[in-house]
Amino acid sequence: QVQLVESGGGLVQPGGSLRLSCAASGSIFRINAMGWYRQAPGKQRELVATITSGDNRNYSDSVKGRFAISRDNAKNTVYLQMNSLKPEDTAVYYCNADLVIKSFSGSYILKNYWGQGTQVTVSS
Repeated sequence: QVQLVESGGGLVQPGGSLRLSCAASGSIFRINAMGWYRQAPGKQRELVATITSGDNRNYSDSVKGRFAISRDNAKNTVYLQMNSLKPEDTAVYYCNADLVIKSFSGSYILKNYWGQGTQVTVSS
């Protein structure tokens, strides 16, 4: 059973920091791109940041300079360091990953997975 499990969300005051983690587990052959998305109440899910297997990073304009994405390949984990948090960063944050897994037939296939989400609330 392949899954992504997020942690690190919570309540923080404006200007504060949080670090999200997302660990991939199961029969994973290789992890390609990983990323973070978020969805605020009444809004569509949006890209926050992505990181490729070659460590190329991409950020949405709204978080550039404040958030940093990184990964630890040995731990199959991606992180999102969030600094200078603003109330508009309040959302459920979802981890996403492109994983190469071994299918029941024994072949290797590429599948996209989502985590269950972790709530981040920025409020005084």
